[in-house]
Amino acid sequence: MSYHSNRRDFLKHVFGSAAVLSVSGCANGLRQDSQDKPNIIFILADDLGYGDLGCYGQTQIKTPYIDQMAAQGMRFTDHYAGCTVCAPSRCSLMTGLHTGHTYVRGNKEIKPMGQLPLLPDTVTMPKVLKKVGYTTALTGKWGLGGPDSTGIPNKQGFDTFFGYLCQRHAHNYYPEFLFRNEERIPLPDNKVANPREDGAGVAVERGQYSHDMIADEALKFIEKNKDCPFFLYMAVTLPHANNEAGKKGMEIPDYGIYKDKDWPEPQKGHAAMISRLDRDLGRVIETLKRLGIDKKTLVLFTSDNGPHREGGANPEFFDSNGPLRGNKRDLYEGGIRVPLIARWPGKIQAGTVSHHISAFWDFLPTFAELTGAECPSSTDGLSMLPTLLGQSGQQKLHEFLYWEFHESGSKQAVRMGDWKAVQFNASGKLEFYNLKEDIGEENNIAGDHPDIVAEIKEYLKTARTESEFWSL
Repeated sequence: MSYHSNRRDFLKHVFGSAAVLSVSGCANGLRQDSQDKPNIIFILADDLGYGDLGCYGQTQIKTPYIDQMAAQGMRFTDHYAGCTVCAPSRCSLMTGLHTGHTYVRGNKEIKPMGQLPLLPDTVTMPKVLKKVGYTTALTGKWGLGGPDSTGIPNKQGFDTFFGYLCQRHAHNYYPEFLFRNEERIPLPDNKVANPREDGAGVAVERGQYSHDMIADEALKFIEKNKDCPFFLYMAVTLPHANNEAGKKGMEIPDYGIYKDKDWPEPQKGHAAMISRLDRDLGRVIETLKRLGIDKKTLVLFTSDNGPHREGGANPEFFDSNGPLRGNKRDLYEGGIRVPLIARWPGKIQAGTVSHHISAFWDFLPTFAELTGAECPSSTDGLSMLPTLLGQSGQQKLHEFLYWEFHESGSKQAVRMGDWKAVQFNASGKLEFYNLKEDIGEENNIAGDHPDIVAEIKEYLKTARTESEFWSL
């Protein structure tokens, strides 16, 4: 039997025959019926660490709604971001490629505003979903093309966009404008806002806090499109710091339940940001329930990389990377291993924990399989749908996961089963770890396993394509 026949039978088993039929009626050609294609909501936090959530061991920061989401769905222990900083991680997510093949492999600034833009012919996740009738939206931070570039969201498959095009612009939570599609939307109240300049954390006494606007836009999109299958990419900016000169800090309207804690103020801000994000994830779930589409919607929550040390934040204070070594800008586990929670009532078994090894480039083939869309042949990813639906016997496994990073000298990392290698190209040094026995990457055992190290070095010769911007 062919792959396509197996796939068709699998989808019929899970969703019924409507999963492989074309149904018309809505703006993009599909109407939401009881057995039709599911909605997909992908919530991406910014610089949230593996240990920042209660369901991953956090004890001081309160995340009741995210913890409840984990209790009602599946929590992944071995999931990886696309990279250890924003732009390449998000490019990997959107394109289904690891950073040895993506066009964007670093935070390359393009003047006057934005980062290196995606090319016009880039195959992206929203483009793939639009072909099978999905309405698509992005609320939040983009970072893959500034104003008037080929990379703006509306040219890369999103029907609607609201938020920040430029990552540097997104460092300011009280900006003077945001974008709605290609139009700048002025926020005049923020021109007179009075940021504190001591890095303490609380930013203004009045103004329009961008995260709240981004969350509200996401909820409006869900309301408007409740009758048609939709894809919502909710790329929030919390808990990223404000890195603007003179305004550095963990920018938040108030510290909430942490205001009386005997903590440094940046740590109060960090905790308050995460709890505010938690609150808004709860609002998303409650909206789905109220609209009667909770069981028709797959919700995923993750982070773009590990925890940061910016704006006065200190990952050690809350043990933000949990048992892992390293933070943002490291290719150790703390920089790239991130939380992943998936919730879909009636389809994903509640309270499950998966040790499946997966990465951002797996989401595009996963969503293609889920929706019956054509998956690009160039993807580095493998569909995770069997794991999500409890069909682990049908789950394909990665032989290798690969990352590269290009700040302060090139670095590469490979995960092969329980083995992990980090290659420092400036020195030629390769570190090698057994993650099953040493999740904290404390004991470099490269000298004990020359055969496996040789296999990884052989893989590194072919793991990447050359790039005009990102040479090793």
